[in-house]
Amino acid sequence: MTSLHTALLQSSGRPGDVAHNLTVLEDAARAAAATGAALLACPELFLTGYAIGDGIHRLAEPADGDSARAIGRIAAEHGIAVLYGYPERAGADTVHNSAQLIGPDGSRLANYRKTHLFGCFEREWFTPGDQAVVQAELHGARIGVMICYDVEFPENVRAHALAGTDLLLVPTAQMHPFQFVPESVIPVRAFENQMYVAYVNRVGEEGEFEFVGLSCLAGPDGVVRTRAGRAEQLVQADADLAFLKESRENNPYLHDRRPELYGPLT
Repeated sequence: MTSLHTALLQSSGRPGDVAHNLTVLEDAARAAAATGAALLACPELFLTGYAIGDGIHRLAEPADGDSARAIGRIAAEHGIAVLYGYPERAGADTVHNSAQLIGPDGSRLANYRKTHLFGCFEREWFTPGDQAVVQAELHGARIGVMICYDVEFPENVRAHALAGTDLLLVPTAQMHPFQFVPESVIPVRAFENQMYVAYVNRVGEEGEFEFVGLSCLAGPDGVVRTRAGRAEQLVQADADLAFLKESRENNPYLHDRRPELYGPLT
């Protein structure tokens, strides 16, 4: 496959209602697959909702739990890979803010735990992950995963670039007044690291938060291939692997780095 047709589900679902959100996900998978999409990406904590307080721990599931199996069945039925955000239970008292990639055959391909927690809310309910680069192979593309705030640290994205990520999936819960991140930061991250970046956001009011939408897929030339507005929306675009190869040949950022100068950063 020389191009990975990718669908972004911009939705907050129904906070606290896992069954409803699985239905929304399945409807989106069906619609995306009907247009030839090979991958559907959903927002941060899409499975449960974001601003649900102690519902985070109550609804948390292991990576191989009931919802993972349900999404595996959805992916296999429609022949489409699915990335979804969820609270991952990893022990009696440990919950991670995670995102899992399910393959088009229903198998679990990758599970990522958010490494940079944002604000008091996330630090109260989640334990940060400790693995910066999580990848999987899908239709000839190397897929990377991170979550929301993680992408705002340039070192994080550069680590993916050095590891060969072609398409970086970033489920997010980006809120007002930080809309400049999807508008400006994401296209720059894609360009400076020579990769595609799919940034898929929640939308609307939820608890104390107002999510800004503006989900997008940006290319290695810094050009946004598709962008959602401020409402529930399914948008789609191609991650063209042939164009990516050409772009990397013409943009020598990674080749021209001088790592010996960067030691003081860490």
